[in-house]
Amino acid sequence: MGRPISVKALKGSRTFTANTLLALILGLPILAGVAGVILPAFGYLPALGGSEFTLGHFAELAGQPHILRSSLTGLVIGLTTTGAAVAIVGTFLAGFAGTPAFSRIQHMVSPLLAVPHAAAAFALAFLVAPSGFLLRLVSPELTGFGRPPQWLVPNDPLALSMLVGLITKEVPFLFLIALAALPHLPLRQSRQLTAALGYGRLIGFLVSLWPALYRQLRLAVFAVLVYSVSVVDVAIILGPQLPATLPVRIAQWTADHDLGARFLASAAALLQLAVVLGAVAIWLLIERLGRFVLRKLTYSGRRLRNDAMPRFVSAFAMAGCAASIFLGITLLGLWSVAGLWPFPAALPAELTLQTWLRTLPPLWPALRTTIALALLSAALALFCAILLLHRNGAAERGRNVPRHRLLYLPLLLPEISFVFGLQILIISAGLKPAFWSVLAVHFLFALPYVLLSLSAPWRELDPRFERVAAGFGKSALRTLLTVRLPLLFRACLTAFAVGFSVSVSLYLPTLLIGAGRLTTIATEAVALSSGGDRRVIGVYALVQASLPFLAFLVASLGPQLLFRNRQAMRT
Repeated sequence: MGRPISVKALKGSRTFTANTLLALILGLPILAGVAGVILPAFGYLPALGGSEFTLGHFAELAGQPHILRSSLTGLVIGLTTTGAAVAIVGTFLAGFAGTPAFSRIQHMVSPLLAVPHAAAAFALAFLVAPSGFLLRLVSPELTGFGRPPQWLVPNDPLALSMLVGLITKEVPFLFLIALAALPHLPLRQSRQLTAALGYGRLIGFLVSLWPALYRQLRLAVFAVLVYSVSVVDVAIILGPQLPATLPVRIAQWTADHDLGARFLASAAALLQLAVVLGAVAIWLLIERLGRFVLRKLTYSGRRLRNDAMPRFVSAFAMAGCAASIFLGITLLGLWSVAGLWPFPAALPAELTLQTWLRTLPPLWPALRTTIALALLSAALALFCAILLLHRNGAAERGRNVPRHRLLYLPLLLPEISFVFGLQILIISAGLKPAFWSVLAVHFLFALPYVLLSLSAPWRELDPRFERVAAGFGKSALRTLLTVRLPLLFRACLTAFAVGFSVSVSLYLPTLLIGAGRLTTIATEAVALSSGGDRRVIGVYALVQASLPFLAFLVASLGPQLLFRNRQAMRT
């Protein structure tokens, strides 16, 4: 007679199966994509005649004009964006967590996460351009300008516009991650203790809570760093053009009609991966330096009570991020219905729907594709997230299990370095760009965000509800469908909205895997950035920004309508 299988072993096998499934879903496509870049970079791509390994493509890359400057621009922008975002969020949390001002700014900043990066970049461009709204407000009375000045903004050589745009978008992301971590920290007790010892609010938070908080933010910080170093759409809209950043130049080489440029693009994609690894290494050194400085500051005993200025600057920066995007989105809408609007008039002379009527017919196919991709990828991601969380159960409640680190795998590698590899593999296999291949890549990026969004509410649900159902003889599946999911209905809708928003904002994966044949609102909006018709750009960017807001609106109102007779189920 064989040994009986214990319940613990059975749960372990289920967890192993779920973890294995997660590794296959996230790991295999990414590893295949990286392999699809490495081989052509060294000259091996039989589909394009490359049958021998060579270093010649790296030599060709080294001979490209200003390739070093392109690489260093992305590196500096990524490190500066990450440092600024961490400093702003950390200082604001230290100075205002638990105060009424904190709650007010929280409500201002939270909706910004739904705005796609491209739409936010257009919003900022419409504000700061030489003929933008800010200069119109003060011209000609304060500036003397009767016509737009010849300023290279955005697309300035120093990439300052791009830097501001990235900081404006990454601050809300880190802030919301921090909000999820704050309830797990003894904020009130720490405030009371450090205040009793005479510490100021900032230094008290830094020495008592910041190390624990940063540990929970660390993976998100690295995701911000990798994204900022390798971003393409924001760099096209706001970044320098001569030379462009390395990811933009790689995207240009991949679109070259000469298929031989794929070898050069692959070598550049490996260089981009090296730049990202260099940025991560530098950030690790910054972390060590920060720990050293914090240790010295802690042991020095300095109380630093006079912290009003950094607290004010952090609050101003947080409010500025929200105000600039909201004002920019308003400008997108205003430009989309503007008639004659000469400089320096602050407002258009007339409003008209002609641009919408002219743009909607050609916009509709891209909009239809965008909605279909977003709905299907978010639904698949939500289904897989529920399956994975259900299979793992609540055994790891409150523990930082290793499987969660897999979720960040698509976020901790530069898109251009593995999505381009997937494109090469698809071409090598003789497959044509299709809706389903683009959908698979959208699902790959949506799943981590959906799973991370749903995992916390899933773990925090009171397990006694399911115990009661089990006491009535309900099966695990029946309990899931009739107890857990209805109780987590709002959380599921929110996770779905997150996945929907991620899909709507994806530019580079859609462009590469779709090979330009499958257009979405994101690809069309970025393509229009090289043109000068702000009215058409306003239509596309406003539509792209509206889709995530509609998804989150449904997530907010859905429980209110469905459970209007059950007050506890509406929250």
